[in-house]
Amino acid sequence: MLLTILALIPVVALLIFIYVKDKNEKEPIGLLIGLFFAGMGTIITAIIAEVIGEAILNLILPYTPILKAILLAMIVVGPAEELGKYAILRLMTWKNKNFNYSYDAIVYAVFVSLGFACLENVGYVFMNGIGTAVIRMLTSVPGHAAFAVFMGYFYSKAKFASLTGRKSDCTKYKALAIIIPIALHGFFDAVVFAGEASGSDFGAGIAIIIWFIFVIVLLVFAFICVIKASKNDFLIVTLPDNAQTVYRPQVAGNWTCACGKVNYFNFCSECGKPRPMVNTTWHCPKCGTLCAYNFCGNCGTPKQ
Repeated sequence: MLLTILALIPVVALLIFIYVKDKNEKEPIGLLIGLFFAGMGTIITAIIAEVIGEAILNLILPYTPILKAILLAMIVVGPAEELGKYAILRLMTWKNKNFNYSYDAIVYAVFVSLGFACLENVGYVFMNGIGTAVIRMLTSVPGHAAFAVFMGYFYSKAKFASLTGRKSDCTKYKALAIIIPIALHGFFDAVVFAGEASGSDFGAGIAIIIWFIFVIVLLVFAFICVIKASKNDFLIVTLPDNAQTVYRPQVAGNWTCACGKVNYFNFCSECGKPRPMVNTTWHCPKCGTLCAYNFCGNCGTPKQ
């Protein structure tokens, strides 16, 4: 029981933190639970890919343990785990109607990633005991969350670019949503694997120092990213007649629903009816974006 609690504490704590930072509109619990358990499922494909990849590296590089360890981390483990997470994220959220705020992408990505980390952590803790539980509580589990934060950050930018008709930017940010987490995860594991493969206390010691410095920097940057993304969270709206814009709620202003409730966001908190859309649209004189409301959703230029 103690080992189970120790394995789950960091997962639950990080999930709560990410969920609480979603200030504007909480995501449906059912969707988040689905993402979490789907993330757990990716451990199966990751194990299969890692077993095959390691076997191939053993055949190709039987006498170079350090190089083999680094390549195993960078081109096998990192891609196997992060590609699986991204696939779930993409399939379950890209066209989901609840994906309407920029911060949502970080919430989704972290829930998927911590689903994977939860199952992985339980396995490691039960195999290795309390010491491993404490170390992973402070490093590996937050590491998985950090990889997901950067995945969600670029995934959100890809969604924004898609809604505003910038196809090249959408492709670029989708690529970064995959490449950055793979690179971070690969380096995270490569340092540890190389230290273990060095066969010397000195090599292992140097690896541990580099690893801890990297973990601290990674977590600090991920924390800053979450705080800024939460603070600057904005609503993504697709308007009629192919008009697309992104705006902060305060730009659109308050509106009164037919039921009499005065609302601030895009859906009535009393009856759920959507905010009435304006019937006229205009092209921004500065960037050419087709807009509605009083400010351009792309560059912020006020309506003339």
